[in-house]
Amino acid sequence: MIIAHYSHRLPANYDTGLIRTRAKERGPLWNTIPELYFKAFLLRESGRYGAIANSYSSLYLWRQDDAFRDFLVSGRYKVVTDAFGRADIQTRFALDARKGHAHHARFVVREDLAIPLDADLSAVFASEVERNREVAEQSTTVATAVGVDTQNWTFTRIVLLEHEPAASEAGTSYEVLHLAKPLLDTLPFANAA
Repeated sequence: MIIAHYSHRLPANYDTGLIRTRAKERGPLWNTIPELYFKAFLLRESGRYGAIANSYSSLYLWRQDDAFRDFLVSGRYKVVTDAFGRADIQTRFALDARKGHAHHARFVVREDLAIPLDADLSAVFASEVERNREVAEQSTTVATAVGVDTQNWTFTRIVLLEHEPAASEAGTSYEVLHLAKPLLDTLPFANAA
């Protein structure tokens, strides 16, 4: 599995209603994409949920790297570049992904953590997978994933939530404008082995 995330910073005076409309119109086009667990259309608005600027982003969980490649070469990403330019697409190899108990994702929280240089990698990988499964057990979790960036040695934790994140919650919060979830229900349930 591959986690892919990109973001576009928007001007301070940008009408975020245009982004909401875009997500409403384009979101359903992703509801049946093969090999896609989910795609979240995300918005951060200045002054809300800790954001100091406006940004629009997309977050994907792909079943296989071939599906991510097909997204790039089929012209689906061209729609984005035509409207917003080319963003850096951050990719992570997913170590674990789970479906939670909740059903309606309203927010996403992303947290990036450095892996210490002297860490026992097998132990920290196992610990992150276990933590991911525990987060999936929480009643407000729709889905959760943890990925690793082996170039910069960081973990990326992704949680799709039904409730508004608490101000004290670690990570960056995003409002979900649309969640396409073709294969979300095929992810292992929170406590599945």
